[in-house]
Amino acid sequence: MAGLPSASQGSPPVLNGSFLLSPLGGLMGAQAVLGLLVWSLIAATTYHLHAAYGWVMFVSLFFWILTLLFFITYLLQLHQKFYMIPWPLLLMIYNAVATVLYLTAFVTCAAAVQPTSWRQWDYNRRAAASFFACVTMITYGVSTFFSFRAWKGFGSNAATSQVTDHA
Repeated sequence: MAGLPSASQGSPPVLNGSFLLSPLGGLMGAQAVLGLLVWSLIAATTYHLHAAYGWVMFVSLFFWILTLLFFITYLLQLHQKFYMIPWPLLLMIYNAVATVLYLTAFVTCAAAVQPTSWRQWDYNRRAAASFFACVTMITYGVSTFFSFRAWKGFGSNAATSQVTDHA
């Protein structure tokens, strides 16, 4: 099967410390922490009584799990074993979709927090979840930019990439 590691590529995964220091690695770590904050704050409220918070919970939990999977994949350099997958393009599309869906989750969460409900016990959690959903959306947007640059080759044009590939 194309893209699966062969017996010669059966080396154990190696931890890539430089990935943690890269912009994409740092942003993925921040997305994991912020996404955890969003869904845990929503989970600590009576979100099941409000349909809007169900959407916020789905988006935050779904992208938190996928972000952890991407983070582990890049941290252990597993993306190099599956070389047939266009990882930069896949990561760019993932970040763009996450940005758009986190935008809807942020707007939904912020609109569902009613200013007259500040006496309710979970008002602060809902307001904090709205704030962290906005910050998470911004980090996914910045990741989309860096993923786009990685996918395009950091600004190289077709003429220079052809010369260096065949020289």
